[in-house]
Amino acid sequence: MKPPVKYSAPWWMPDGHSQTILPAKAASKPAVHFHRTRWDTPDGDFIDLDFTAAPESRGQFTEMWVLFHGLEGSSDSHYARSVMKRASEAGALGVVPHFRGCSGENNLMPRAYHSGDSAEIDWVLHRLRKDYPQIKTLHVVGVSLGGNALLKWLGEQGSDACKVATTAVSVSAPVDLLAGANSLAKGFNLVYTRMFLSTLIPKSLEKIALYPDLGTVEEIASCKDFFDFDNRVTARWHGFRDAMDYYAKSSAKQFLPDIKVPTLMIHALNDPFMTGQYLPKADEVSKQVHRLFPPHGGHVGFANAKGFRLGLNWLPDTCHGFFQNPEGVKHG
Repeated sequence: MKPPVKYSAPWWMPDGHSQTILPAKAASKPAVHFHRTRWDTPDGDFIDLDFTAAPESRGQFTEMWVLFHGLEGSSDSHYARSVMKRASEAGALGVVPHFRGCSGENNLMPRAYHSGDSAEIDWVLHRLRKDYPQIKTLHVVGVSLGGNALLKWLGEQGSDACKVATTAVSVSAPVDLLAGANSLAKGFNLVYTRMFLSTLIPKSLEKIALYPDLGTVEEIASCKDFFDFDNRVTARWHGFRDAMDYYAKSSAKQFLPDIKVPTLMIHALNDPFMTGQYLPKADEVSKQVHRLFPPHGGHVGFANAKGFRLGLNWLPDTCHGFFQNPEGVKHG
């Protein structure tokens, strides 16, 4: 089946906000039965991975789809369920690795996760290759924060990434983190910011109760936007000088010319988190990077509709089509 490369939003979802919020809140998420596996990390922590098959049956698969979720996302996110459902339908083993603290239980070490955590991507993908040596093709999807970290890893690794990943897809990745932080600090976008901070702040407060050197209750609880949070938490906890240093070093845009794995970047021009003006131009990416930038879709939205009933087929259809034929998707 040829994937529906061209995306058109339902007429009754006219802007980037409706195209972002309604798919996440109103669309029916596909039913996926996950099987959780916990891994110990090299630094004494843990991560939880949700697979689409039980441990005893994973050895029968030769194709794997890996999805790295977005900020405060999980295997229960609408996009994760839709892509993992399609993985099962395609006869592939699907897995959603959770970033630290995103699987329903806070992690152990004095750190969390962030948009530039390509080292975590590297460790997870190599561990999957080691644990499942029968896998012949491994396709990786990164969504939003996970997409930026994935693109950064792909660029950093260059041709070495080809030994691990067969193809890759990024979805709504904020490849210019400063632009994203600026966007989320004003207007209606503050609604999204407050939603994210409503979970990030409590988890951070829980962490500093164990590690007082990480900060004080007052400075973390008073974070009003991502500049505050990234200065007081993200940068401090992960070895960056400040938020600006974090944005400069972690933005994936600078790594795009070095990507060697066939990669599809999906990003709506009306994405309220980072609009089209900050997306890479054709001469800012490698020849292996295909740009699919439809006018509409919002942030990780891309819902389709039959009447007023929302569906989530376009994204998994497009991912699957690219996995099967990386050259079949036209540049945006």
